[in-house]
Amino acid sequence: MQIFMLQSSPKSNQKSLFFSLGDSLDQRHPLYILAGKVDWDMFERSFSPLYCSDNGAPAKPIRLMVGLLILKHVRNLSDESVVEQWSENNYYQYFCGQQEFVPAAPCASSELVHFRHRIGTHGCELILKESIRINGKDGDECDLSADTTVQEKNISYPTDNKLHRRMIKKCKAIARQEGIELRQSYTSTLKKLAVEQRFNHHPRNRKKAMKANRKVKTIAGRLVRELERKLPQEHAHGSHLELFRKVLQQQRNDRHKIYSLHEPQVQCISKGKEHKKYEFGNKVSILYTQTTGVIVGALAFKNEYDGHTLEGALEQYGRLKNKLPENVYADRGYKGKTKIGDTNIHIPQPFSKKLSQYRQQKRKKSHRRRAAIEPVIGHLKQDHRLSRNFYKGDFGDAI
Repeated sequence: MQIFMLQSSPKSNQKSLFFSLGDSLDQRHPLYILAGKVDWDMFERSFSPLYCSDNGAPAKPIRLMVGLLILKHVRNLSDESVVEQWSENNYYQYFCGQQEFVPAAPCASSELVHFRHRIGTHGCELILKESIRINGKDGDECDLSADTTVQEKNISYPTDNKLHRRMIKKCKAIARQEGIELRQSYTSTLKKLAVEQRFNHHPRNRKKAMKANRKVKTIAGRLVRELERKLPQEHAHGSHLELFRKVLQQQRNDRHKIYSLHEPQVQCISKGKEHKKYEFGNKVSILYTQTTGVIVGALAFKNEYDGHTLEGALEQYGRLKNKLPENVYADRGYKGKTKIGDTNIHIPQPFSKKLSQYRQQKRKKSHRRRAAIEPVIGHLKQDHRLSRNFYKGDFGDAI
C-alpha cells in the first residue's frame, strides 16, 4: 500500500496584487456561498492522520479532494468529468480553495478512487454530517420521515446465457494467462448457437433456443473442469473457479444466486413496481426531516425487510447528530415495530378510539407529509448519482 506525505495547504492570506479569484466571482452564486459555510478545517483535522509518511511525493490538499467529491455528487458528474470541468470552472476552483485560476487538471481521476478508499465510510459520513450542520436548525427537527429505495449496480440485466458466455471468455483468458492449451475453443460452435438463441420468446423458436442455452452451459462446464484438471496445484484462480462452480450449480428458485461475475454480491430486489419488477443492486435507507426537508441519514443495506433497516438507520442518525429523533413516520412496508429505544415509529393504520380528534388530525397530516420523501429520493437518483452505482463491491455500496 502506498503511503503519501500530506501537502501543506495553500496560504489564503497571500493574494495576488492584481487578481483575486474570490473577488472576481459573483458572491451570490450557490457554490461561492457554500464554500464559506463548509468547515474545511474540520476535514483537515480529521483526515490529516491518514497521511502518516514524511517520504515520497506530497499528496493533494485535503480541501481539494473533499471539494471534488462534493462537486461530483452536487453536479452529477463522473470522476473523469469533475476533474476535467474543474480546469474550466472558476467557481469549482474557488470552492476547492484555489486563490488563482489554474488552467490544468487538479489531479488524475484515479486519485479520487484512492481518496475514497483512504477516508472510508467514516469519512463519507463526516461529509454527510457537515452537510447537516450547514443547514443549521433545519437539521435539528425531532420528527423524521423514513423510506427505502434500490440503488442499482452497474451490471447488465442478468440471464443464465450471459453468465455462461462470460464464464467461457474468462476461462479462455485464464488459459492464455497460464499458458494452457485447451482441448477445444468452441468459437465456431458458440457462433452457431448464438444464431439459434435469437428470438427465443417466439413460440416457433422456443424449443431450439432452450436447447442452445443448455449447450452453452455444457460448454462452460467443460472448460471449467478442464481448467481444474490442468491448472497447477498452487494457482491464483481459486476464487474464480469457485464462483464459476456456483453459477453452474444454481437453480431457478435458489437463494443467494450469483447475478454478475464481476459483482457477485449483487442482490435481486423486488419493490412491487409495475414498470420494473426486479432491480439488481442494494437497498438504501433515507431519513428526511418532516417539515424542513433536510436529508439526515443515508445507509446501505443488502436486501433486508424495510422494518429491519430502521435500527441501523437510527444508529447512524445518532452518530451524526448525537441524539435520537422523537418520532419516525414510515409507510406500511415498515410494519412490525412501534418503538425503537426512545423513538416512536408511526405507520398508517386505523386509529384507536382512545385517540382524540386532534391527535388523529395531527397524525394524518404527518403521514401525508411523509409522502414528500418520495420525490426527494427521485431527485437523488436522477440529479445526484444515486440511480446507478459505479463503485465496486460492498465498500462501493456503502460509499
